[in-house]
Amino acid sequence: MKVTATKLRAELYQILDRVLETGEAVEVTRAEGTVVIKPLRSERRGRSAKRKPKPNPRLVVGNPDDLIHFDWVSHWKPRL
Repeated sequence: MKVTATKLRAELYQILDRVLETGEAVEVTRAEGTVVIKPLRSERRGRSAKRKPKPNPRLVVGNPDDLIHFDWVSHWKPRL
């Protein structure tokens, strides 16, 4: 889909919704050049699609009480 910068300004949210729903890129043409707006992921998703949380390797798994008596001195490096 190609639009002018003026049309993008007038219909910004509708155009962004369309990009997210269809996954179709939009080319915005100006005198200085062309800008392409596209979703980061190419998969099609509706607004109601739920995102899965990314795994966090720094997440503590286990008994949180074990952290109370953990010796942090060997791991702590102050920034000076």
